[in-house]
This record gives sequence, structure tokens and C-alpha cells, in this order.
Amino acid sequence: MRVKNDVPKLAIPRTVWVLGFVSLLMDTSSELIHSLLPVFMVSALAAGVTAVGLVEGIAEATALIVKVFSGTLSDYRGKRKEFAVLGYGLGALSKPLFALAGTVNAVLGARFIDRIGKGLRGAPRDALIADVTPLSVRGAAYGLRQSLDTVGAFLGPLLAILLMIAWSGNYRAVFWLAVIPGLLSVTLLTVGVREPDVTSRGRPVRNPIRWRTLSHMGRSYWWVVAIGALFTLARFSEAFLILRARELGLCDTLTPAVLVLMNVFYALSAYPAGRLADRLNRRTLLAIGLAILIISDVVLASAQGLPMVAVGVALWGLHMGATQGLFSTLVAAAAPRDLRGTGFGFFNLASGGAMLAASVLAGVLWERFGSAVSFFAGAIFSAASLALLFGPKMTEGGS
Repeated sequence: MRVKNDVPKLAIPRTVWVLGFVSLLMDTSSELIHSLLPVFMVSALAAGVTAVGLVEGIAEATALIVKVFSGTLSDYRGKRKEFAVLGYGLGALSKPLFALAGTVNAVLGARFIDRIGKGLRGAPRDALIADVTPLSVRGAAYGLRQSLDTVGAFLGPLLAILLMIAWSGNYRAVFWLAVIPGLLSVTLLTVGVREPDVTSRGRPVRNPIRWRTLSHMGRSYWWVVAIGALFTLARFSEAFLILRARELGLCDTLTPAVLVLMNVFYALSAYPAGRLADRLNRRTLLAIGLAILIISDVVLASAQGLPMVAVGVALWGLHMGATQGLFSTLVAAAAPRDLRGTGFGFFNLASGGAMLAASVLAGVLWERFGSAVSFFAGAIFSAASLALLFGPKMTEGGS
């Protein structure tokens, strides 16, 4: 395992901290809803598991695909913050739609708007972090933002459990409460973040998505895109973790505890993994993350009770912490400075298509052959990703 040369210790910029707390608030708002949504669809709206997979796949794929356009436009205009504000604003405005939804189609519409917002903010925000952060602490910066984001991702489900108990299982009342942290997130972003001058990060790109421009991304960038898509194909929506726990006896009120557990391990591992990404061989770190996911899938597939489900969910969170911030670091390193928004966008386009395919496939396999087959399929895709990772040499742009 190769260790990089020592670099001077630099502070993570204030903007990264603010963006982290913006993410924390929005994730608290989103996970108040999303941690209950699969069970709400199955129990209150009589949806099947395939329908849940389709809704989740379309929603997550939408977010990732929209990042192409938001990232490209942020490169074209030389602005990041305005797209982030628009994206977080749409996320906040979508929350009342969940409380009003009476059909699966209405839930899909609300998820679609919410994920458009996530797509609009994601690539410009990630590019902004690269714009303001020195190279020597960039992995730590992405890890910090991811950790704060994930704190919100377990606070939301924890609040959902407490409120469901206090309000006797009233899903819609919990959904209405989610509006508050969403609005606070937009307010903090609007008043608390200043982006650097355009001249400090290079000139705006006139046409970021023309073929000549994309060809300048380089082989190492497109290799990161390919690996990221395979990773996503191996890791379908977390909604299936909730449904697996419910299948093995977890009551509806406590199902958000699945995401609480997952995100605790995600939050605890994301920042240390980001620090390691600044010092250690990144291919090795990705391999470790994949190995954890394979073990998680096998544990979840073979679980006979809730204790084993808990182990699988915890391992799933460790995998997320080990890989998600690392991929942001890899994209930032491989994409040219003036095309970072576009780079994050195309990375997420590939991941979005893979997320849609993975979630729909997991739902179909679940309904036709049982839940175990869905998770074993995830393990097989993970193993394929691991084989590709150690196939042709991957250059990492600074690793």
C-alpha cells in the first residue's frame, strides 16, 4: 500500500463546512420522508416491491442524470452557487407533495421533483468544493462534507421513529414536519456561501459538452466513470434494506432504524476514508469498499433474523463511507479544472443509468425469486467491479 509524500497541514475552507451543514439539514428533511416512504407505499398505498423499485430507481437516476446538465451549465456560466440554491430550493418545495400524495403516481411525481433538485445542486456543489479547497486536503474536504451530510441522513430516520411513535403512525404529519429543515437548508446556503471569482478557477467553458471538449477529459477520467457505474449497478436503492428488515419482522414504526444504523456507520467512516484518500493508494481503498459490499450482500441474502440484517446494514454503511467521498476525489483529480462541473455531471449520468437498472432489476428479482436472489445478484455485480478494478491499469490523477 503506497503512502504519499507528507504535505503541509492546511485547514478545510469555511465554505466546505457551510456546505456540509447545508447538506445535513437537507438530508434530515429528506430522510424524515424517505426512511418511511417504502413502507408507506407498500402498507398505505398497496404498492408492490417492483413498484417501489421502479419509483426509487427513477428517482435516483433522475438526480444523477440531471447532474450532467447542472454541472455543464455551471462550467458554461462560471457559476456554481446559483444552481445549488435552485436545487436545494426545489428539494424544500417538494416536501409538502409527499404529505399530500394519495397514489403511487403522486409519490413518484414528488420524488421526481425532489430528485431534480438533488441533481441540480450535486455537481455544482461538488465542483465548488474542488474550486475552494487545496489539493492536499481535498479528500478530507469531500469526506467532511459527506460525513455531515450523513449525520443528517441518520438524524432524519431517528426523528421519523420518534415522531411515528408520538403521533401514532401518522405518516403525513411526519412528512409535513420535514418542510422545516429543508427551508433552513436553503436559507443557510443563500446567506452563508460565497463562491470564488471566476478568474481564480479558470475561464468559463463556451461549450462544455462538444466532442472535442469531452475528449480532453482523458483516459483516467473515463475509467473513473466506468468504475463508478459498475459500483452503482452493484449497489441498488437502500429502500430494499428497509423492505428486507420488514420481511424478517421489523414493525413499520421502527423501519427507519435501518437507515439510522446504516448512516451511523456511513458518517463515522466517511471522513476517515477521505483522509486516507489523501495519503494512500486509491485503487486499494476502492477494492476494500467493494469487498465490504460483497460481504454485506451475502449477509443480507442469507439472514434468518434481524440481528444478521443489522450486521449487513452496518457493513453497507461502511461501504458507502469508504467509497462515495473517494469517488468525488477521483473525479475532481481526473477532470480538467475548468470542466469539473461537466466531469461530475457525466460521472453521475453513468451512475444514474446504473442506479435505475439496478433498482428495477432488484425489484423484479425480489418478486419473482425472493429477496435473497436480489442481494446475491448485487454480490455478483460487486465481484465483477472488483475484477475490472484490477484489470487494465487505472491512473488516478495525483494518487
